[in-house]
Amino acid sequence: MLTDLLILIISGLASTLLGLLIVLRNPTQANNRRFAYLSLAFVIWSTSNYLSDHIDSHYRLLARLTFFGGVLAMYTVISFIANFPTSDAFKKNIYLHLHTALTVVLIPIIFTPEFIKSLTINASGSVIHTSYLYNLFFFYVVYSLVLLFVIIRRQNSRANTISQKQQVKIISLGIGAYSVLAIGSNVVLPIIINDWSSSRFGPAFALLLVTTVAYAIIKHKLFDIRLIVARSVAYTLTIVTVGSLYGFIAFGVIVRVFFKTQHFGTSQQVVFSLLTIILVFTFPKIQKFFDRVTNRLFYRDAYDTQIFLNQFNKVLVSTYELNKLLKEGSKVIEENLKSTFCLFEVRETGMTAYRMLGAGSNSPISKEDNAHVNNIMSRTKQKVITANSLTEGNDPLKNLMLKNNIEVIAKLVIGSSDKDTGYIILGPKKSGNLYGSQDLNIIEIIANELVVAVQNSLRFEEIQNFNVTLQAKVDEATRKLRRANEKLKALDESKDDFISMASHQLRTPLTSIKGYISMVLEGDAGKVSPMQHEMLGQAFFSSQRMVYLISDLLNVSRLKTGKFIIERNKVNLATMVAQELDQLKETAAARQLSLTHEAPENFPDLMLDETKTRQVIMNFVDNAIYYTPAGGHINVKLIDTPTTIELRVIDDGIGVSASDQHHLFTKFYRAGNARKARPDGTGLGLFMAKKVIIAEEGSLIFESKENQGSTFGFIFYKSKAGVPQK
Repeated sequence: MLTDLLILIISGLASTLLGLLIVLRNPTQANNRRFAYLSLAFVIWSTSNYLSDHIDSHYRLLARLTFFGGVLAMYTVISFIANFPTSDAFKKNIYLHLHTALTVVLIPIIFTPEFIKSLTINASGSVIHTSYLYNLFFFYVVYSLVLLFVIIRRQNSRANTISQKQQVKIISLGIGAYSVLAIGSNVVLPIIINDWSSSRFGPAFALLLVTTVAYAIIKHKLFDIRLIVARSVAYTLTIVTVGSLYGFIAFGVIVRVFFKTQHFGTSQQVVFSLLTIILVFTFPKIQKFFDRVTNRLFYRDAYDTQIFLNQFNKVLVSTYELNKLLKEGSKVIEENLKSTFCLFEVRETGMTAYRMLGAGSNSPISKEDNAHVNNIMSRTKQKVITANSLTEGNDPLKNLMLKNNIEVIAKLVIGSSDKDTGYIILGPKKSGNLYGSQDLNIIEIIANELVVAVQNSLRFEEIQNFNVTLQAKVDEATRKLRRANEKLKALDESKDDFISMASHQLRTPLTSIKGYISMVLEGDAGKVSPMQHEMLGQAFFSSQRMVYLISDLLNVSRLKTGKFIIERNKVNLATMVAQELDQLKETAAARQLSLTHEAPENFPDLMLDETKTRQVIMNFVDNAIYYTPAGGHINVKLIDTPTTIELRVIDDGIGVSASDQHHLFTKFYRAGNARKARPDGTGLGLFMAKKVIIAEEGSLIFESKENQGSTFGFIFYKSKAGVPQK
């Protein structure tokens, strides 16, 4: 029992301390808070687990608290590891949401009377008799374990840096081992052997996990609190050692040996030791208080070197804006060194200006004297120079420093470089004291740190200035492009106007030509010989193609002006296809092509724009004829399915290359092999076919392989094409 209690106390204190340190290190970090919750859950579970095995009353309540702590621990473990080191992969993970839902459902069930029917205490411990509701808890545990290992595997693969990979590896190992051992001893083993005594090892496994996390903190800087942990451990050990040693010497040796008394009991010894520890705690604070008082009275220039450097470094990392950095930095130096003034001089670069800045607004040094100082300082190798260290008499630098009330000049230079970035210029101390060796050492440290920050800020300014220049050039180029674009738009509008006008003007005479040719073919002007009939047929077909081309040009123009309108009427697609193919049979035969047609006997009427749909059909078949070599085959298929109507024009012609396919239905585009086979094409047919079919709420069909043929067509859903549903 004593061993169990000792393990519980150690693991509980370690978990609590670790959780507090991590959350206090950065409370704004969600993962720090998640780890604190995880630590708290361990404490709840370990404590209730121990009490349920060692307290002689409230068995069922403590058992329920143990189950509750286990659920809480498993949920916080899942929540933590799913967000460590990154949560991107699990933001919308359904399995995590399911785990959360199961947790919410299970917790109130644990506290219902039906969850634990009874609890029996025997020599080896407690035996819990559960109901069917325990199956849900068992499922939750198994599901949590599987989910945990899936998450661990995913997070291992997502870690970016070597440090992250090591952290994830160690944490995953600790959590995985803890989960397996804890679930095995508290869930699986009790079910198998019907004995819950193995649950007493739970706190030991929690201690194992805490030890793993501590190792990750110390070895791989987990949560970035290694310094805090090291100092806390050292400080605690120091206090305990000093307090215990002082108490033992004071009350265990001195009192008994020198005062010859044996009347100090154990409780008194404890009280005295605690008082000693209190003394150890209060001593530094009392010492610090009197240090401040004596410094104000006798040594007004005193400062804490570490605090000074911490304040200055905080300024260096707070901003990249050089002016702000210099002003804030000079303020920190003035306050700590008690200088009358502090100035920073930064030399001019190719893209940044010269500046001399400090906490005050005005510089006490004239430009002429400053130029002389710079000239002299550029020739000296010494980094930090004080006026007091220079020889009396004719030293020009000392004369200039005394004239301008300068006490210290420090170079801003990296290493032994001959080229300095600027200077730190300090006035005399307000107290009248000289700058001591401690002051000069810290000034040199600050100069070394400041030069890096200044150079980084200068580069940042150069980038900003370059961005401004670049942005101005981009703006100017954008204005030119905008003007050019406006001119192109005007030209494009003129082109569209010309196409529209020319198309309208050509349409009337072409209609007349087509009509007269049709009358001659039908015998209205007398008998026509076979050769005349064939020639006039070709003329009629060419005029028909010209009419379709003009229609395409007009439709393109209408698309631009928003006047492209689909006029739906009831039409029979099978009849339209047959009529268009009749006009093309002679052309196909003349090119030695086989043109076949497949269509169902009974075909439904559709609500389509007849004229525009005829153009699409004509375009698909016409392309197949022109792009299929002699001896080829063209098959036009109409397919009636329960939900759709399909038209497919299938040929074994030249096909379309893969590189051309994604451009094929754009305006005026023609594939390379198509331009060679038919130089007179416009590239408008497929573009307008796509516009028409989409406007009629249909979809295009396109399949092709170069030199193996193509399939063009369209699909209409009956529900959108006005076909009554059966």
